[in-house]
Amino acid sequence: MSTQVTQEAARRRTFAVISHPDAGKSTITEALALYGHAIQSAGAVHGKGDRKGVVSDWMSMEKDRGISITSAALQFEYRDCVVNLLDTPGHADFSEDTYRVLTAVDAAVMLLDAAKGMEPQTLKLFEVCRARRIPVITFINKWDRPAKDALELLEEVEERIGIKPTPVTWPVGIGGEFRGVVERIAIGGKKSEGMVRYERDSGGVTGAKMEVLGEDEAREQFGDEYARACEESELLGEVEADFDRTSFLSGDTTPTLFGAALVHFGVGQLMDLLVDIAPAPFAREDVEEKPRELDTGFSGFVFKSQANMNSSHRDQLAFVRVCSGKFDRGMQVTQAQSGKTMSTKYAQTMFGSSRGTAEDAWPGDIVGLVNATGLSVGDTIYEGSKVEFPPLPAFAPEHFGAVEMRDTSKAKRFRKGIAQLDAEGVVQVLYSERRGDGIPVLAAVGPLQFEVTLARLKDEFGVPAEINHLPYQLARLTDSDGAKKLMTAPGIEVFTRPRDGAYLVGLPNKYRIQTLLSDHPGIKLEALLAGGQN
Repeated sequence: MSTQVTQEAARRRTFAVISHPDAGKSTITEALALYGHAIQSAGAVHGKGDRKGVVSDWMSMEKDRGISITSAALQFEYRDCVVNLLDTPGHADFSEDTYRVLTAVDAAVMLLDAAKGMEPQTLKLFEVCRARRIPVITFINKWDRPAKDALELLEEVEERIGIKPTPVTWPVGIGGEFRGVVERIAIGGKKSEGMVRYERDSGGVTGAKMEVLGEDEAREQFGDEYARACEESELLGEVEADFDRTSFLSGDTTPTLFGAALVHFGVGQLMDLLVDIAPAPFAREDVEEKPRELDTGFSGFVFKSQANMNSSHRDQLAFVRVCSGKFDRGMQVTQAQSGKTMSTKYAQTMFGSSRGTAEDAWPGDIVGLVNATGLSVGDTIYEGSKVEFPPLPAFAPEHFGAVEMRDTSKAKRFRKGIAQLDAEGVVQVLYSERRGDGIPVLAAVGPLQFEVTLARLKDEFGVPAEINHLPYQLARLTDSDGAKKLMTAPGIEVFTRPRDGAYLVGLPNKYRIQTLLSDHPGIKLEALLAGGQN
């Protein structure tokens, strides 16, 4: 029987945009918001003239470098749906943040650079999506520039990741000579029998102009280019590369579109396709692998924590994915891990760094709880019958550095800043007996995380600091017995991780693991979730 909760959940589309760096992820995020009428005009990543930078990039380092360093949430209505769009960092150094975001979505849009095809980070992200059974829509971007052959790109995807691309649009014109697309399925409730012709707007800020051409008109205007597109489209059908919803939802195929995000070619079709085929929220499994039905009492989990997003709001925001039931602002919820109750009086919706009061929310929505200092990434909150969702694993660090403040008179601010960044998961904060409590060790997937940490300590907490890099390249989990035995072993260092009480061993290379196992038979040295090569 349909309830208000299930009806509202059916209207939600919650997805992330993921890609290799420089594939155009933030650009397409903003273009989707434009097509959703959430913004009036789009600016380039760095902003040009009097245009703003992308709405999802709010940190000063993001604006300066033109890259996404942290994830951001945007919510807007499109057609009869509520869209929750999560932008993610593209840089490999921030894989852990992207992974956490992927736990909070029901689908993903993967961008491929048409000239570069499958890149290392793209491959890793596809693998994460497949492991989490997240359906993926692929958008082959930058087709308005010189590119690989379209069929070659499809073959590359299938060979390298084992997921079959099923094009729903097919380009008219080779890369760099993009005329438009042939639509291979109905998108947005209709299917164009000829082709959709694209035309650039003035400056690329308000959306591309689209014109549907009939078959005769398309042949007259684009002759051989249109004929080739039709032939290739027919060939796709012969090799069973047609869209199939069941195989898409199971992760065996990826519906594929061609476009150019910067000039908005194909973005409108992507927006419609997401509403058409992306799955609505469904019952999530708890730690006991039992599904929490949508119309059960409210539940959600924290997938991100962020402080100081807006200079006008110097506070901390816990990002909560609503999993079941209805959220009402002010309701009393219980934190599953501690059993403590807390108020949700200060609940907000997010649009990049902008905020609004969230009076209610439904499964699939993202809610920001302000100054919920008792909440950490991975925590579950609920009302009514108890539930606890699986914890979010930490990635295996590959870079280690001892962080020291330059001004010891700011020790209190330094400790506060380190604790805040640890709670947000910007880096893993570790301590060792060798260095004492005054010199924390930062463990990161990539060195850019160190730069972010130092920049935020200086800008947000007024504490200049420096990193002394340590000679460790990987880490393994151990237990208290292993920690005692390894405390004096040469060439390694034993750390404690305050956020969960775990013991980590910093190691210079994988060969040292073998010697430790030989010297201490039966000792625990367990691998963490790999973020890179670990």
